[in-house]
Amino acid sequence: MSNPNQRVITALCLVVGLGAVLFTFSASVAAFAFALIAACAAWEWGGLMRQDQPARIMYAFVLLLFCWQVHILSATLTPILLTISVVFWLTIVPFWLWRKWTLGGNDFFGYLMGVLVILPTWAAMVFLYTAGPWVLLATMAIVWVADIGAYFTGRAFGRHKLAPTISPGKTWEGVAGAVLGVAVYSVFLLVYFPATNTLHWGLWALILLLLTAVSVVGDLFESLLKRQVGIKDSSRLLPGHGGILDRIDSLTSTLPLAAFVLYFFV
Repeated sequence: MSNPNQRVITALCLVVGLGAVLFTFSASVAAFAFALIAACAAWEWGGLMRQDQPARIMYAFVLLLFCWQVHILSATLTPILLTISVVFWLTIVPFWLWRKWTLGGNDFFGYLMGVLVILPTWAAMVFLYTAGPWVLLATMAIVWVADIGAYFTGRAFGRHKLAPTISPGKTWEGVAGAVLGVAVYSVFLLVYFPATNTLHWGLWALILLLLTAVSVVGDLFESLLKRQVGIKDSSRLLPGHGGILDRIDSLTSTLPLAAFVLYFFV
């Protein structure tokens, strides 16, 4: 069991670090910081594939190179990556969860899935940051609000399991709490982000519902992969909080969808 003080200290460091990246440093430094996060996530993904350390380090380095190439050709590659990611999370991952597919060992498919999960997340972070640091932070807050709503509602009213063989603690009541929390948070978005008012209310409601749904899917997806390899955390990079993938599991599915909506509809 993690030390509560350790969890608090790590959380404070993460908050300060995120604030510094978003509001202090230049856009190029922010993009590089996001790329380092992506590389750490790639290293952890190699662990989910049961790879040894040299292979995991090499995979992290390759992911960094991919980020660099996307950064150079962002105008062309970013919308393509976002579109592929949205299709992946809305169509393939639900079927993956249903069939309970597993990541293989040292094979092309496993590495490709890692790139498909992590690289669009990095591209979405950079794109949303370019739209404005507050835009990225507000988008990330959708996931945090959904998590908080699901946690407290699930603890208070949870009776019906959502996916007992994947994540026994999650309930349909928790999902309802996440939807309710995001609905309340949407009022804040409508007030402080005028661009959201340009969308028809029905489309806006659908987008928020999809963002909430894919945040749950992203969480379940990583939970399934960890359960299949018999680990609780993706790594111990963040003392008291597990690994990078543990902290961004819902963001890997939500940020690309949010960036896709901003790119094509707002």
